Amino acid sequence: MANSKTTLTVVIVFFLSLFLKLLVVADLNMSCNEGERKALLEFKQGLKDPSGRLSSWVGADCCKWRGVGCSNQTGNVVKVYLGYRGLGGEISDSLLHLKHLNYLDLSFNDFQGIPIPHFLGSFEWLTHLDLSYAAFGGMVPPHLGNLSHLCYLDLNGVKYPMRVSNLNWLSSLSSLKYLDLGKVNLSEASTNWMQAVNMLPSLLELHLSSCELSGFPHYSNSFINLTSLLVIDLSYNNFNTTLPSWLFNISTTLRELYLNFARIKDPIPHVNLQSLGNLVNLDLSYNNIGREGIIKLVNGLSVWCNNSLEELHLGHNGLGGELPDLLRNFNNLRSLDLSSNRFDGPLPKSIHHLTNLEVLYLNDNCISGPIPPWIGNMLRMKILDLSFNQMNGTVPKSIGQLRELTKMRLDGNSWEGVISEIHFSNLTKLEYFSLRLSTKKQSFHFYVRPEWIPPFSLKYVYISNCNVSSMFPGWLRTQKGLDIIVLKNVGISDTIPKWLWKLDIKFIDLSRNQFFRELPNSLSFSSTAFLVDLSFNRLEGRLPLWFNVNWLFLENNLFSGLIPLNIGDSSSLEVLCVSGNLLNGSIPSSVSKLKGLEAMDLSNNNLSGDIPKNWNDLQQLDIIDLSKNKLSGGIPWWMCSISSLRQLKLGDNNLIGELSSSLQNCKRLYSLDLGNNKFSGVIPKWIGERMSSLKRLRLRGNMLTGDIPEQLCWLSKLHILDLALNKLSGSIPQCFGNLIALTSVTLLDIENDKARTSYSSRMELVVKGQVMKFESILPIVNLIDLSSNNLWGQIPKGIMNLSTLGTLNLSRNQLTGKIPQKIGGMQGLETLDLSCNRLSGPIPPSMSSITTLNHLNLSHNLLLGPIPTTNQFSTFNDPSIYEANLGLCGLPLSANCTPPNDQNHKGDQDDEEDEDDRYMSWFFISMGMGFPVGFWVVCGSLALNKSWRHAYFRFIDETIDWLHVFIIVNMVHLKRKIKRVGFHGSFFSLIYFLFHYIFGVMIIITVNSTIGQSMVAL
Repeated sequence: MANSKTTLTVVIVFFLSLFLKLLVVADLNMSCNEGERKALLEFKQGLKDPSGRLSSWVGADCCKWRGVGCSNQTGNVVKVYLGYRGLGGEISDSLLHLKHLNYLDLSFNDFQGIPIPHFLGSFEWLTHLDLSYAAFGGMVPPHLGNLSHLCYLDLNGVKYPMRVSNLNWLSSLSSLKYLDLGKVNLSEASTNWMQAVNMLPSLLELHLSSCELSGFPHYSNSFINLTSLLVIDLSYNNFNTTLPSWLFNISTTLRELYLNFARIKDPIPHVNLQSLGNLVNLDLSYNNIGREGIIKLVNGLSVWCNNSLEELHLGHNGLGGELPDLLRNFNNLRSLDLSSNRFDGPLPKSIHHLTNLEVLYLNDNCISGPIPPWIGNMLRMKILDLSFNQMNGTVPKSIGQLRELTKMRLDGNSWEGVISEIHFSNLTKLEYFSLRLSTKKQSFHFYVRPEWIPPFSLKYVYISNCNVSSMFPGWLRTQKGLDIIVLKNVGISDTIPKWLWKLDIKFIDLSRNQFFRELPNSLSFSSTAFLVDLSFNRLEGRLPLWFNVNWLFLENNLFSGLIPLNIGDSSSLEVLCVSGNLLNGSIPSSVSKLKGLEAMDLSNNNLSGDIPKNWNDLQQLDIIDLSKNKLSGGIPWWMCSISSLRQLKLGDNNLIGELSSSLQNCKRLYSLDLGNNKFSGVIPKWIGERMSSLKRLRLRGNMLTGDIPEQLCWLSKLHILDLALNKLSGSIPQCFGNLIALTSVTLLDIENDKARTSYSSRMELVVKGQVMKFESILPIVNLIDLSSNNLWGQIPKGIMNLSTLGTLNLSRNQLTGKIPQKIGGMQGLETLDLSCNRLSGPIPPSMSSITTLNHLNLSHNLLLGPIPTTNQFSTFNDPSIYEANLGLCGLPLSANCTPPNDQNHKGDQDDEEDEDDRYMSWFFISMGMGFPVGFWVVCGSLALNKSWRHAYFRFIDETIDWLHVFIIVNMVHLKRKIKRVGFHGSFFSLIYFLFHYIFGVMIIITVNSTIGQSMVAL
């Protein structure tokens, strides 16, 4: 009985103490330290919280607030985790009252470039600090080195630049296991960054991506103290050197090594890769290592980490030859990226042995041959990308056995035969399918039955340039999760089914087919569609209203009637392109409501009336194209109040007046087309003075008068200048040779418009005598066309410096003088038209060195001499390009050139003319100085000495006799020369000879008479 009572007492005491303990703990959990609560509220007051994420920060118990964690034992705040909250503002130092804080996370917020507060280095118990992607900026405070207990530090930056002056403060963080300084500028610490990191013996992960590091420090392997490292990320730096040997021996525990985009070069050092025996992921893509270095590396890895390596990324390294057979040794490889190299040959069987492979990127190489049937045995394959190679043949049916496949890209090859339902029979997980052929392949068909129900549910389908069907593919109706549909140039001739508009599609491109009939009056998507492209079809009727669409392309259809007056209700439009239709009437004023519009193309319709005057609110506009309509009036002032405007095309309308001075406010404009209107007046000087960004200027086909302003030479980016078919006069500015953009090679690139991926720049130019439309290559077209004006004077020699000019058209002017001798320096010239001027002299021999020249017209001038026969001139067989030059001879003209008697005469003719010019210059200089000196010396001597006078007159008599003999001899020589080189070549020699003769006789007679009179006087 006593024992049972004792037992009962013990049990009661135990439960009573447990109950009291729970009460205490419960009481501690119910409230937090009042001072810490106030500190948090003060911290909240300094923050900007537009989304109300801190709305729970009310009440007495701060431990229940979202993003706040307290100790269960003491109730003190130990955690503040406010990542992904969209917060901004200031970080209050009231946080210093949180004496027990060991975890602070402010990642993925927007503090708009404010510096990291120095006081964060005062939390002595802090073990976790995450400020990544929070938009801090400025200098990283070295005070963070005081956080001696810190194990995790992530300062990965974004938007605003951060930097450090040195990393010495890292040495105090001896407990650090995770370090991420990604996007922090470490260029000032580039020489000692490894020395600082080496002081962290506990470090497991090192992330220094995009830190502007340059060069690896040279250390011996024994110096390295990072024996616990698991992950090294040095990607996106500028090392521009070879890999150091210590990097391969840094840690035997290393599992992940990321060196992509690091500018690593050959050679790979000769090292033992045994320490990489645990490597799982290796990324060396986007470098310049070369085949030899990669083969050496793969060979070493295949020995020491053949069982551990799971991901190997070697894309974009310029590797050539056949795919290495050593790949078969990586038994556990799951991801292989060899894209964007120069690998050739067929797919090797070594890939067949990679039975665990899930991801294979072989795109953008030169791999040839068919897809081998064994591809169907790679049953774990999830991503297969063979796009943009030189593969051919049929797609094997076995590809339909890849049950795990989610993404398949077969673009840019030369497939034949048919791809059909059997190719998709077991692809139940397929989400992404792309079959873009580079050109229309009539021999390749994508054929499935109209009633086919596919086993997959696609999110992305892209099929172009192959034959699908004349009917719209009905199987797409079953794909409820589709985000992107592209059926471009696939031969569909059908109406667009109504059910298509009910799908929640983000991107739809049905361009370049034969879709017909009308569309509904209005179309709307449940959520905003990024792009709708129905261009180059046969759709007709009224232009529909589109809602919840960003980019809309309806060009080159048969839409007619008025543009909807309420088009401004399509408020989500950013790009509107309806060119090449049959629209008429005026442009609705409601367009001004499209506040987000970036590009507007209403060109090539029948629109009339004035350009609306109330669009100055469209401040996002990059591109305005109203060309090829019937618009009238002038250029409204608002157009250049849009600061973002870069392309303005108003050509081929009925616009009148002088060029509006408001255009000079378009300081960012790089393409201006006002051609084929009725503009008058002069070309303003401010085009060259104020529009410094201009690359293309087309003013042809107007009524502009006056001189070409020299200020156009200030446009350093100008590469297209078309002023043809005006009434311009004066001479061509000598400074045209200073157009810098026409002296350097321009690489083909997409121009920097916000709408650059939606609207390609285009312009019609007259090249090779015909109107040609340029789009994709327009940025590299170099042209000067001044034809059909009233320009006079000589061709400026400076133009010969424009070494990359492709087209020069100066025809139908009043130009005189010779074609400049140095025209051969224009080595990029493809088209040259100098016809219908008054140019004289020979065709310069240097012109034959322009090997790019393929279109030439020199007709209707005053040129003379033989036509060159070497290089490109041997291909110009059309005599009309030389016609109406009576002095030209040689093929392809019927007039033959008389062969010269002296074989060297033709080659030396220019030298003789230059010699004559130099002789004449010195002759007049000597005459001016020598006459007074000689006169007084002779007269003075004769006046003083009688015997000299008699001797002098005897000399004069003998000289006159000698001159008569000289004239007769030279006249004979002159007749021979006329017979040898023709009249034109000897005419100037005759004038020169007669001038010397008459002048000499006059001098002798004058001197003789003067001296005679002087002697009589004496």
